[in-house]
Amino acid sequence: MALFSIENVSIEGIAASVPKQTADNLSLDLLTEKERELFVKTVGIRYRRIAPKGITAADLCFEAAQKILQETNTLPSEISGLIFVTQTPDYIIPNTASILQSKLELPKSCVAFDVNLGCSGYVYGLSLAAGFASRIEGGKILLLVGDVSTKVISQRDKSVVPLFSDAGSATIISYKKGSHFYFNLQTDGAEYDDIIIRDGGVRNGTNAQSFIEEEREPGIFRNNLQMRLDGIRVFNFALREVVPNIQALYKKYNFNLVETDFIFFHQANKLMLESVRKKLNVEAEKVPYSLYDFGNTSSATIPLTMVANTRKELSENKNHLLLCGFGVGLSWGSVFLKTQNICIPELIEI
Repeated sequence: MALFSIENVSIEGIAASVPKQTADNLSLDLLTEKERELFVKTVGIRYRRIAPKGITAADLCFEAAQKILQETNTLPSEISGLIFVTQTPDYIIPNTASILQSKLELPKSCVAFDVNLGCSGYVYGLSLAAGFASRIEGGKILLLVGDVSTKVISQRDKSVVPLFSDAGSATIISYKKGSHFYFNLQTDGAEYDDIIIRDGGVRNGTNAQSFIEEEREPGIFRNNLQMRLDGIRVFNFALREVVPNIQALYKKYNFNLVETDFIFFHQANKLMLESVRKKLNVEAEKVPYSLYDFGNTSSATIPLTMVANTRKELSENKNHLLLCGFGVGLSWGSVFLKTQNICIPELIEI
């Protein structure tokens, strides 16, 4: 386990954006009426947000970034770094962070790079952003995290269509004396193919066979340029690994779950998350869910939940928070932090 702390950093502001276009799983033709009702009841996802043609994760994050810079009265010249976490970048080459640095008119002295992570991406991204911010007194890091997963799945694959949505987020991490983040990050690449797009990279380049859509299982049609998800294996992975990760973090730094105000999980599956919550013996009101209204937005689920579900509480109070992401990679991690009066604008719809 990678257990470590980063000193003198805090979250100054968080913004999130989603597409206006909404899909309703109770109207999804891929599933029977009985399957739809059971899915919404157990997995917990009713509505999904779908980015229209021409809108990317970078666009969603750009809107969130502009908003949070404005609301926190942060000048572009104050930003020392931009980190863009996504698995749906604009291009293979160049990195999308460089494009966003220019669009946001950030200074040329700003470090900018992409991170290829999904479900655990926000927690991992915070570790990177905090590492930079802790060493730049007066400096601020802009963490942009988002995905448009609906663009990389088959619309004839009932194992993934009801799950995935699109969203972007922007978080400003600032130097703040006496405020710390505490992390526990982990990886198990042996199960890398539990969530995968097989073709289109360097190992398996795009070829004529890549575009052939085949029925892999009943009701599951896809080609090799579209995401494959082994839901059962990922479900079991989360039940196996998430609780020990959190417990190890709390034990290492002598924290108490009872004193934690909110736990923000990656919004993957309500049945899964409820199982984890009960194993931790945490009250339901401390674990907000956004997946009913927004589905699984991959790397953006944690900041989206913070904005959509607890905006008032986080912006008006001091809080002890636990954030936990897990999934594709397979990778997972948790971060414990204290916050006070985070600037959180209302959810943006574009």
